[in-house]
Formats: sequence, structure tokens, C-alpha cells
Amino acid sequence: MLDAVIAHCLPEDHERALLVGRAWLAGDPGGPSIVALRGGELADLSALAATMSELLDRDDAAAAVRAALASAPAVADLTTALTNVAAQRAPYLLPPCDLQAVKAAGVTFADSLLERVIEEQIRGDAARAEAVRGEIAAAIGNDLARVKPGSAEAMRLRAALIRRGAWSQYLEVGIGPDAEIFTKCPPMASVGTGMAVGIHPASTWNNPEPEVVLALNSQGRILGATLGNDVNLRDVEGRSALLLGRAKDNNGSCAIGPFIRLFDDGFALDDVRRAEVSLTIQGADNFRLEASSQMAKISRDPTDLAAQAFAAHQYPDGAMLFTGTMFAPIQDRDAPGMGFTHKRGDVVIIRSPRLGGLVNQVDTCDRIPPWQFGSRALMANLARRGLLR
Repeated sequence: MLDAVIAHCLPEDHERALLVGRAWLAGDPGGPSIVALRGGELADLSALAATMSELLDRDDAAAAVRAALASAPAVADLTTALTNVAAQRAPYLLPPCDLQAVKAAGVTFADSLLERVIEEQIRGDAARAEAVRGEIAAAIGNDLARVKPGSAEAMRLRAALIRRGAWSQYLEVGIGPDAEIFTKCPPMASVGTGMAVGIHPASTWNNPEPEVVLALNSQGRILGATLGNDVNLRDVEGRSALLLGRAKDNNGSCAIGPFIRLFDDGFALDDVRRAEVSLTIQGADNFRLEASSQMAKISRDPTDLAAQAFAAHQYPDGAMLFTGTMFAPIQDRDAPGMGFTHKRGDVVIIRSPRLGGLVNQVDTCDRIPPWQFGSRALMANLARRGLLR
């Protein structure tokens, strides 16, 4: 997997990109520091900000990073920091967020909306998915992508589907006025590129959910973007939507990275709207799945999702907001009609030309390293290193 981690990490235009992240640096004590990419090396921005949350809350975040890069000390070359991730040997790259709330929007793409309705209808039984897929498509149509959520047209479709007995809670958030916004995992619980992602050992039907992730400050302003894998248990959520927390929030089930690309003169929100994202899954059983999609297919604009996330709540440490998966892998892996599910050892590569690549290997939650370094540990570590101000 290491070759893929290194090969896919950087955006195609990385020489011009303003990439910020976090790395565990050596020292006595060592610990997490804010870093930025400068050429092929990581530069330490600890003098600028102690946490990514603090950095992104600056009005001049991009300009401040560019100014700091001129004199920031180099701490590691990027290849070394990526090579050291698996062994967690300093210096190594971390997920690029820390104290931010980790939120996610659901069913914002037509393909994933259809699959959610299927899960609901078959109560998580993968063997029935193929047959029900055709029935659902016939009932709700195949052109949901053109329906603007909350519009008069969407409300007419909603009324028609209710009359036909084809309404669904997923259709409600897919084409209704209110987006589904949920908490993906606690702050500090995400894993980064090169780390293992976790599938609950009891799950027999699950998949990756590649997404573009928005980096928001405490006021809900979008400062940049990165990539994420909102790992999902289809069998669990299919049994009941009330099991969403169990389906979504497990040890290692949220991957974010490799870097946050800050908005600047060369990269802006419109570039996010036009982003292309590819998914590759390579299994130890020689299974291979390749797919690609575009953010242009999203049903709700990123600014609408950010506004809805902050509409009735405050996030004083900012937020990382998954914008919804544009993929619904259904390629048969084992028996015909059984669709896709992960196996231990799968390597998942999520890549976008302007954001780089997030690479993770799949294992079960009980076999990967437990989450032990949380917000309290971070504050204690920063205090010992004299970085709190």
C-alpha cells in the first residue's frame, strides 16, 4: 500500500497548491504540529497556530501560511512522513483536522439516494438488492439528479410518491427542503492517509463512501477542502435508519486527508464544485473496482450544506463537513447479484486532481489501533510543549 500512498498523495498542481496538514513530530515530548507543504518537505507552522482549528479561524489564513512558509523550519520530507505512518514513527503524517466537529451530509447524489432507498426496502439483506433496485427505479424514476431539493417540482414529486406508497425517509432528505446533516465521528477520531480504516466485524455488507470534505471555520465560512471516506455499513443502516450512529461511527471508520487545500488565487470554491473524484478498490483476492464521478452532480450546493450545518448550532472550533458520497459500489464481488462488500486487506484509493489522494487499507475495527489520543491528550501535549497561547 505504501507505494500507492506516496504516488497518489499530492495534487497534480501541487507546486502551486497551498496544502496544510498535521504531523506528529519527534521531540521530548513529541507531538502533533501544524505543517504545510513546501516543495517536497513539511514545514512546521507551530509558531503560527497550535491547532488546525486555530489556523482556520484566522481571517487571513491563506496569506498567513504563505508568509510563514518563508521562514518556517523544515521537519521532514514528505516521503519520510508518509513512509512512517504505518508504524506511527515520528515524523509521520496525521489527518489534517483536530478539534473541529466532523459532520456529514447524506444522500446528496442521485445514485447514493437510490441505494439508500434500496437498503431501507430490503432491511439490509444484500441478496435482495438487485431485484429491488429495478422495482425502486421504476417507482421513483431514474432522473432524480435534475430535481432541485425543496423546489416546487420536488414537492410535486414528493406528493405523487406519497400517493403511490413509494415515499421514503431518504427521499425526504434527498429532495425535500432539509438536508441530512449528521455527526460522523468525535473530534480527533479521524484517521489519515496511509492508516487503516475500520469495518465493524459483525458487518457483512459495507462499502467506502468517497467524498469531498469542506473545511469550515467557527463562523461556517469555507476555507478549503480535502477528501474523505465516510465508511458505511449498509446492512446495519438498512435494518433501521435509527442505527445510523452504529453504521457510521466505529473505530477508524472516518478517514480524512491527506491535506487541506486552502482557497487562494489558484483554487476556490468553484474548483470544488467542478471537482472530479475517482475511486479504486484493490482486493487481496485480485478483485478490482474503478469508478469516477463529478461534484457537479451534487443536488445541493456546498454553500447550502454549510449553511444548513450551521443554521441552528454553533461550532466554535469549526467543522469538517463531508458533502455526501457520489459513489454507490454495486459491482458483484463474489456471487452474482450479491453486489459489493469490503474484505480485509482491501486498499481504497480516493483521488481528485486538485486535492490529491487519500489511501487506506481496510481491516476490522477490533484489529486496527484503538483511538486513544483525544482532545484532552492534545491539550496536555501542547501545554507541555509550550504551544498554547
